[in-house]
Amino acid sequence: MSADAADHGELAAFRASIDNIDAALVHLLAERFKITQAVGRHKAAVGMPASDPERERQQVARLRALAEESGLDPAFTETFLRFIVDEVIRHHELMAVEITNDVRR
Repeated sequence: MSADAADHGELAAFRASIDNIDAALVHLLAERFKITQAVGRHKAAVGMPASDPERERQQVARLRALAEESGLDPAFTETFLRFIVDEVIRHHELMAVEITNDVRR
């Protein structure tokens, strides 16, 4: 086998691993959103706000520390978490509107 063919084989193996990790990330995010949907329904049902800034601050600090321990850029981790949390809050706000509208009917 030529060095070029071996390099392509190694690249293919790396890419296959990346594909598996990406699939796992998607499945983990789906599970996370199932749970946060339940949290959103609960919050809406009991009249809690969609956002919990103190919890968010705690999570950012915790995940930044985990990132540092894992050799991952803490700023990237915070940006990634913020993206997820913003989407969760958006869903919670929509649920609150839906539940409020259902109660009014």
